[in-house]
Amino acid sequence: MHLVINGSQREFPSLAQSSTVADLIAALELKSDRVAIEHNGAIVRRDAWPSTPIHAGDKFEVVHFVGGGTD
Repeated sequence: MHLVINGSQREFPSLAQSSTVADLIAALELKSDRVAIEHNGAIVRRDAWPSTPIHAGDKFEVVHFVGGGTD
């Protein structure tokens, strides 16, 4: 499946037409508790990832949360 992730075109041969946002997160090997997902311009709530279908050509912005800071 062809998708646009953070502005870069990528191919995901392992994703089927019935894939969801949760499947994409797994394909990207991301820790689900450390990312936020925007799908075609709309934020997708984490509890909706398993039920949100994705389609070839969809655009995603993936934001990673990073811990740390200064004391």
